Amino acid sequence: MKTFLQAITDRTTTKKGMWITLAAWLIITMALAVFAPSVRDYEVSRIDSLPDDAKSVVAQKKVDQYFENNDGTPAILVFQANNKEIDYTELASLLDQIHQKKIHGVQQVVSLSQLPPQAAAGFFSDDKTTAVIPLTFDSSIETKEIRTSIEKISKVVKDSSDLKLYVTGPAGIAVDTIDLFSRADFVLLFSTVGLILVLLIVIYRSPLLALIPLLAAVFVYEVVSQILGIMGASGLAISSQTVSIMSILLFAAVIDYSLFVFSRYREELSLHASKYEAMQAAMRETGMPVFFSGGTVLAAMLVLFFAKFGDYRNFAPTFATAMAIIMIASVTLVPALFTLFGRKSFWPRIPRVGEQIIHKHTLWAKIGRFVSKKPGMSAAVIGLLLVAAASNIVNIKYEFDTMKSFPEDMPSRQGYEILGDKFEAGDLAPATVLFESKQALTAGQQAELKSTLEKQPPVSSVRINGGTEDQKVVNYSLTFKGNPYSVQTIDAMEKIINKSAAMVKESGLDGKLYFAGETAAKVDDRDVNNRDVILIVILETVLIFALLIILTKSVKMPVYMMGTILVSFLAALGLGMFLSHLFFQIDSISNRVPLYSFVFLVALGIDYNIMLISRYQEERKTHSVKEAVEIAVANTGGVISSAGIILGATFAVLMTQPIELLFVFGFIVAVGIILDTFLIRGMLLPSLIVLLEKDKTVSADK
Repeated sequence: MKTFLQAITDRTTTKKGMWITLAAWLIITMALAVFAPSVRDYEVSRIDSLPDDAKSVVAQKKVDQYFENNDGTPAILVFQANNKEIDYTELASLLDQIHQKKIHGVQQVVSLSQLPPQAAAGFFSDDKTTAVIPLTFDSSIETKEIRTSIEKISKVVKDSSDLKLYVTGPAGIAVDTIDLFSRADFVLLFSTVGLILVLLIVIYRSPLLALIPLLAAVFVYEVVSQILGIMGASGLAISSQTVSIMSILLFAAVIDYSLFVFSRYREELSLHASKYEAMQAAMRETGMPVFFSGGTVLAAMLVLFFAKFGDYRNFAPTFATAMAIIMIASVTLVPALFTLFGRKSFWPRIPRVGEQIIHKHTLWAKIGRFVSKKPGMSAAVIGLLLVAAASNIVNIKYEFDTMKSFPEDMPSRQGYEILGDKFEAGDLAPATVLFESKQALTAGQQAELKSTLEKQPPVSSVRINGGTEDQKVVNYSLTFKGNPYSVQTIDAMEKIINKSAAMVKESGLDGKLYFAGETAAKVDDRDVNNRDVILIVILETVLIFALLIILTKSVKMPVYMMGTILVSFLAALGLGMFLSHLFFQIDSISNRVPLYSFVFLVALGIDYNIMLISRYQEERKTHSVKEAVEIAVANTGGVISSAGIILGATFAVLMTQPIELLFVFGFIVAVGIILDTFLIRGMLLPSLIVLLEKDKTVSADK
């Protein structure tokens, strides 16, 4: 592999090869921009998260099979009057108008005018200021079409009454999510570019050193976006959330690898008069580590194909595609761009032949000397700090109410909170219980099963929604006393599901119970997520460890590298949650955050360890262990610390997103990268090498 890479970089860094490389990237980018669709054309607000064999998914399929009216995308129309009771006749007339308009995609809406007063009363709050009306959209229409239909419904309400309308439920949430991300993506992209530009100029005080990596990132971003667009046109569902995180990953990785390349390029320019020879020499030493760093991230993303959870599996093709293009760019486009500008890249501090790049008096040189002299103290102090930070993971609480992660002014969240305020908490999302019997059920048997369900804590009420013509299948609606998304309610639902067979037997029936709805789905969500976390953590750890053995040609080095990065992840998670509570009053997080954080912190954090160890092994050929550690820390410290600051800040841009999950994820990853950059790579790993590695016979010139 090293010989193959050197053959590529040797050709790319010649005068002719440089121009061919740049021309090829320009032509490919322009062709894709003109002829290929953009990934934005195929973004979806949500994907099917649970696998087809999840109990709640199987149950919902059963409900749709036996009761056709359940097929569709549900919405909840929340009507509210201004400090007065809603006029029943006015609301009934509004609903009739919505029905008469034949708005595209509206499959079913409750007609109050055709219901007896007693039945209609159930749609109103106790104080009569709020009404909740179910509506179903055709499942075949796209979210953008639903948005247009909701706008038409809102216009009918606005033109014909003074009632306020909030549309919530799955349809309303999907529409609001698209609107949120369409605005947030613009902020995310420009915030990322702007922040990187400012940091590069501040750190390196050279305008070209800031612009060249960004120029490379723009080329890669355009190519990746169009290739993902082609994949979307071919049927790949790509969520808006995935695209947002991919954008951050792309810019962060390209900038990181660019910094590693130009840092070594600057050293070589002091040894070679020709800019082409200097880049060739630089890439001979950094090409393999940079390409391999990208390979570890790519491998980490490919492992996500083994996940059962839709959100994680959706990352795999998107992120893997991005990383594959980034890896190619890191050994072609990036060195070609720096070679094009040559010494001018570093203006106004232009490196000259014969000029010594002195690192002896830098901060990292001093840290390197301290660590090599007192490795035990360094390892002990940093280790205690990391263990203390990691200990906070026992206090992590998980939140399953997705709506709480959205902005407070989002219409679907406002409607949802009005529901929780004006109606019983359990009414937010009643569970659907379906009983499939082998024989026809009598009214008494149906009532007996209803009674058994009502006895289960903390069930508030159960009602019979109806049955099939042969009376072998009965549909029940079950409402809990508490919030259907709370951990307590989810735990209760799990217990009910697990003892469903005993409940059927207790009722003297022969058949099977199926549980569908939001709470049942959250039970499956939690189980599948826990399974995926364990599996992905094990697979990624083993795979990256194996790749590191291949790179370092050692077993001990990968143990140090993986051990420190895993400790760093646990510390980042614990410290990140502590700081989130301290500064942002966030007490609970989505159960997606730990795995999101693990994948990125381990995959990206290992990059810095690779750069350090690669330089250490290079210097170890002619120096003792302590000397090699000092030189490696001194020479890589500046570029890795600056890369870490930029990478951490780039992920922190996710905190501009309106979704709390992304906010917390971005913050934890930023904290983890800073920990890894300064404490793990800068002190802990070097101190372990000094403590555990032994000097062998030094070469004759020493």
